[in-house]
Amino acid sequence: MAVQIYAGNLPYNTNDEALKSLFEGFGEVVSSKIVKDRDTGRSKGFGFVEMTDSAAADDAIKQLDGSDLGGRKIKVNIARPKGA
Repeated sequence: MAVQIYAGNLPYNTNDEALKSLFEGFGEVVSSKIVKDRDTGRSKGFGFVEMTDSAAADDAIKQLDGSDLGGRKIKVNIARPKGA
């Protein structure tokens, strides 16, 4: 079963491809999506990554949470369901 990961406090110039490549070092990435403002199309500074292997996802979360990306300390954890 795929694991949904939340990545926050991302630099605003991070795109879907950059987010995917950040996580690919830990395992197979099914999808990556930067959340954008629906009116302006600009990044909101966070996104979601879906990985196939839960052990790889755990490893990515442990190593990337609190790390520096483009001068920002990013937040990485398991994504909570919408509304939770």
